[in-house]
Amino acid sequence: MFPHSPGVYRYYDAEGNVIYVGKAKDLHKRVAQYFVPAERLTRKTAVMVSKIADAEYTVVESEADALLLENNLIKQFKPRYNILLKDSKTYPWICVSADMFPKVFLTRRIVRDGSRYFGPYSSVVHARNLVEFFHSVYPLRTCSNKITSDAVLRGKFRPCLNFHIKKCRGCCVGGISQKEYNDNIEEIVKLLRGGGREIIQHYRALMTEAAQNMDFEQAQIYKEKMMSLEQHYSKSVIMNSSIGDVDVFSLVIDGPEAFGNFMRIRGGAVIQSLNLGFRMMIEEAQEEVLATFIGEIRSKFGTLSREIVVPFKPDMELEDVEFRVPVRGDKLALLQLSARNAKEMRLNALKQQEHTDPDAYKNMVMESLQKQIGMKELPVHIECFDNSNIQGTNPVSACVVFRNAVPSKKDYRHFKVKTVVGANDYATMKEVVNRRYSRMMEEDPDDLPQLVVIDGGKGQLAFAYEALAELGLTEKLTVIALAERMEEVYRVGDPYPMFIDRNSPALKVLQQIRDEAHRFGITFHRKLRSKTQVESALRGIKGVGEKTEQRLLLRFGSVARIASAPFDEVAELVGRELAGRILAELNNK
Repeated sequence: MFPHSPGVYRYYDAEGNVIYVGKAKDLHKRVAQYFVPAERLTRKTAVMVSKIADAEYTVVESEADALLLENNLIKQFKPRYNILLKDSKTYPWICVSADMFPKVFLTRRIVRDGSRYFGPYSSVVHARNLVEFFHSVYPLRTCSNKITSDAVLRGKFRPCLNFHIKKCRGCCVGGISQKEYNDNIEEIVKLLRGGGREIIQHYRALMTEAAQNMDFEQAQIYKEKMMSLEQHYSKSVIMNSSIGDVDVFSLVIDGPEAFGNFMRIRGGAVIQSLNLGFRMMIEEAQEEVLATFIGEIRSKFGTLSREIVVPFKPDMELEDVEFRVPVRGDKLALLQLSARNAKEMRLNALKQQEHTDPDAYKNMVMESLQKQIGMKELPVHIECFDNSNIQGTNPVSACVVFRNAVPSKKDYRHFKVKTVVGANDYATMKEVVNRRYSRMMEEDPDDLPQLVVIDGGKGQLAFAYEALAELGLTEKLTVIALAERMEEVYRVGDPYPMFIDRNSPALKVLQQIRDEAHRFGITFHRKLRSKTQVESALRGIKGVGEKTEQRLLLRFGSVARIASAPFDEVAELVGRELAGRILAELNNK
């Protein structure tokens, strides 16, 4: 029996492996949500529940403790059904060593020796530029000497090249006091924590004071440092200083994938930005995914700001932390900036996956399409219909087929409209849908598509659905319409269109199959129209049949050349009487 307390629960399979770790502010209520009739669970969650052989729990004092414990257990056991962190690489940190004369350098490994670490940085280039900037403004040492006061007094060290070229003040030979050196280090630490404006103002005040005291050489030193800092921060993202210190989280969920961006704002400036990708092994609510993201960042960065800006409230509470969902102003602009970073990461990940793992990419696209439309089955087999006619002439329809999100051209079909007279797009759609699936039901009922896409709006969709209803197929497959003007997706029974993100791969595959159906239908329509134009010119002449037409076109190449050909040449092929009739008809037209 699970208690009504905050804590962490673990599910085990029959082999004793941890398959899922979760947190809850009320363990009893949370765990009970899994053990309900299977039809009330999503498909993947039901599969996981069927494999649970045992469960354990750990009670903690608060949700914050539960979040931290959950994060640690997930990293320890790597459960099969937990949200997986896709980006497992190590990020660089800027380290300020715990020495008498500290060093400032990049590292990917944290050592608990009293050193201070700042980061992680998602861009190693940005982190390296920061370190180079610090070394250009402050004369920091880069050597590995173990410098102590006694060693300096005994003259143990000799100054290196950096000392002679004035890149180091020579702390190893007493060239700079420990206090002055560590004042520089504290300025660097303050810069890393977002205190750039205060330091610039401090140097401006020192420069003014030195100038007033006629110490122009020292004033120039302060001016150069101030200008270096101003130049560096002019390249940074500076927000309104009234924003203060906040952390910002944004999340973009695309099917089983989630992409998050974290930004740390100090003194109104963005001092850190980190992107992380997640893969959901079971269906998770967006509030739970956001809570997992916050927990991962908290494990990397430690304590977060007292104010956290989020797109929606996460499934968690943290003591002394306020989650704010902005609706206007500078904090909304911050959230939008963070969301753009998350979307950019998603687009880059999709492009990379499309090339490196096309099968996984196709599966992701189908899962995304399934979720966006609300289908029960994965749309492995998709068919799209498009009608083509010009003022009611030569009405035709095209059906194109996609399997596993790519065209299956051997399954494409053309339809000549048989029962509809004139330009009746709705009735045409009903006829061809009925013909297509009544034939499939007879020949191969197991190969029905999971998704049918209609090129058009609500009218075409209604007639296509009517055809499927007459065949008894409305429960077996999903039918939607894609309107070209605004890329609106219509579903049966819903008067309002569903808008899918324009950058979504789900919408892109719908656009691709719609455009392919349009191309295939237009090509067939042009072919028929061209054939009809030839037939109307020759076949309308009494005595000209298909074989006579073929002989004439093969000899002269076109109707215009036949009309201008000498009588004897035409008579040689079809006889004098018919030749006279053909030339008379063609030249009268």
